[in-house]
Amino acid sequence: MTSYIIITVAAFFAGILNALAGGGSFLTFPALVYAGVPVVAANATSTLAVFPGYVASALGFRDDIAKISRAKLYLYFGIAIVGGVAGSLILLATSDRVFGVIVPWLLLAATGLFAFGDWLRAKISKFRLPEKISMLLVSIYGGYFNGGLGIILLAVFSALGMKDLNQMNGLKAGLSVVLSAVSVATFAVAGVIYWSQVSVMMVASMAGGYAGARLAKALPKSFIRGFIILVGLIMSAIFFLK
Repeated sequence: MTSYIIITVAAFFAGILNALAGGGSFLTFPALVYAGVPVVAANATSTLAVFPGYVASALGFRDDIAKISRAKLYLYFGIAIVGGVAGSLILLATSDRVFGVIVPWLLLAATGLFAFGDWLRAKISKFRLPEKISMLLVSIYGGYFNGGLGIILLAVFSALGMKDLNQMNGLKAGLSVVLSAVSVATFAVAGVIYWSQVSVMMVASMAGGYAGARLAKALPKSFIRGFIILVGLIMSAIFFLK
């Protein structure tokens, strides 16, 4: 019962964080590991737990997504499917022991991406990246570990010449839905998702997302960013110590 309380609370606050600025996986993944879920399965289960938030975000940007050319959408979504499945299969081929060693570095990197995302986008936008290769690499990362995925996607979009932030956020949300969907499908077929835990977490994350939408208007962005960065650093430190 204690474990279920922990993962439910974590999912609720993850929903709030994702609605405010992102970073919900900093809570859901460690909470599942603390509850006794093996690290690879915890990563897979966490991906499904925050999936409803991605769908809600994509629906919120549906008008902006509709302004993007169909050809570009089909290209990016197709690449996301291939890369997402590839990244998920790589994760499944990674042992819990090896992934346990990699996790703190992934969490720390995701925290750094969140903290320096604006600077990263400005730097990367100066370079001309190969479109298909860039999207494929990001998609593989998203299928393997989706922490900081949104920041990487926005940085790549800038480097590919996109200027409209609403369209960039809409495309980011749409690709996150596709990547998460194919990843979750792959994980489900492999049998690594903990369904009893994730069903509770999905409800809690949706409730948190609703609450977060209201809090977004009341809390200063600097406070939100600082809190998420602090959580990411604490979780990274905990996994390094373990």
